[in-house]
Amino acid sequence: MVKNNKYFIRVIAMFFYIIVISILLFLVSSLYTYLNTGADRSKMLHLEVKKIDQYLPKIAWAENGNEGRFVDDETLKNIENDYLDAWYVNHVSNKTNTTAGIEDYYTKNARKKIYDFIDENKKNNISIASTTINHNPDILFFSEDGQLIVLEDKEVIEYSSIYENDKFLYDYTSKASYKMMLLLEDGFWRIRHKIKENEEDLIKNYTNVSIDTFEIRGINYYPQKTPWDTFGDNFDKDVLDKDFKLLNNANINTIRIFIPYVDFGKANVDQEKINKLKTLLDIAEENNLKAVVTLFDFYGNYNVLDWTLNHRHAEAIVTNLKDHNAILAWDIKNEPDLDFNSRGKQNVIAWLEHMSLIIKSIDKKHPITIGWSNIESASILKDAIDFISFHYYEDVDLFEEKFNQLKKEIPNKKLVLGEYGLSSYSGFWRPFASSEEKQEAYHKKMQKVLTEKNISFMSWTLYDFDKVPKEVVGSLPWRTNPQKRFGFIDTKGNLKPSFKYISKQ
Repeated sequence: MVKNNKYFIRVIAMFFYIIVISILLFLVSSLYTYLNTGADRSKMLHLEVKKIDQYLPKIAWAENGNEGRFVDDETLKNIENDYLDAWYVNHVSNKTNTTAGIEDYYTKNARKKIYDFIDENKKNNISIASTTINHNPDILFFSEDGQLIVLEDKEVIEYSSIYENDKFLYDYTSKASYKMMLLLEDGFWRIRHKIKENEEDLIKNYTNVSIDTFEIRGINYYPQKTPWDTFGDNFDKDVLDKDFKLLNNANINTIRIFIPYVDFGKANVDQEKINKLKTLLDIAEENNLKAVVTLFDFYGNYNVLDWTLNHRHAEAIVTNLKDHNAILAWDIKNEPDLDFNSRGKQNVIAWLEHMSLIIKSIDKKHPITIGWSNIESASILKDAIDFISFHYYEDVDLFEEKFNQLKKEIPNKKLVLGEYGLSSYSGFWRPFASSEEKQEAYHKKMQKVLTEKNISFMSWTLYDFDKVPKEVVGSLPWRTNPQKRFGFIDTKGNLKPSFKYISKQ
């Protein structure tokens, strides 16, 4: 019995010995692995920066820069990445009053100014939301050992929004040039000196493009089988051609279409989606239809740090399609005023204003507008856009009076009724609320006013739908069911009585 006990104790001791040795070997190997991953730049970052998702200002290197020592493409790309990362982490530090990432992109001398600035802002409860729109760097000197660079960044446009105790104070847009010295340390190009020169406030210069001579007789369009997913997997040219022929025969000359921000690839716009959009415009042109293209559908962030991504999105779409004959206008955003409460009115307006300037800088031929959700918001940014577009789903009997008031307020710009309509839904969730006959009476009355006052319009919408995505109005049945029945054509393809008033007779 004693012998058996000794044997058992020996087995237990061996077992624990093996466990202890295994743990020690695991710890040693983990330490070895950690020490040998120090050269991985992505693991060294205190703040992981992914410019493809976070920061993409437009950058244009001087073609005749650095006439001395040759800079190969890979080195130039590394310089560009670290240089833009340095700007980005500085923007983050100004907004959050933290120092995350600063050590990775600024040398000890340069950090002191940044830290002092943060400390002063924290003491006064000040935060700054900022971004740069563009960079135009020119390498003035590249040392023989490849460790030091001097560059000049000319006419950098920067937007800043100042907050005190999280309340907006003011914003401004400026243009300045910078002299920079960068050192290569631990695999990073770090900024050692940064000098700002020739700073000036930019005065917003709005140049308007008129469409007063074009009478819009339009409709907001989605294919019946793919509402809110026009450019998805079920994109069908034959469906578009059939619908556009029907609209043309009904005396419609304009469609308003929607470009979902995420679906089109955000900052990295999907070329296949652009090709589908171009195909739609080709078919529209063949059927004598113009298009108001509404950008940034289902986008609702407006964060200043995201602006450069939004710029790249708009730039890709507008640049590719600005010369298409079917383009009538760009609508920057559908009903952005609905985001005032959740995102901050000033943030939304500042974003809209900058998007208008970006689009105008790319396309100087076509007008821009904003699809405000109601007539009360229509005067916002009236100087920044080319024509006023508003939606109206209120009492039909009050429309003419409200329109006349808006015309007095904005006498020198075209006013367009960008959305209007009445659901014919009458069911469990809204018994006796409406009918196809009430919808017909509504459109008859509205079309009478629109014709007499010569008001450009785009109604909502061609078709009734079987399904409405929850992203549109949520999933509550008393909201989704009425939204399904705004069309002039029912789900079986029959013309509803209201179709007689889809346009002027």
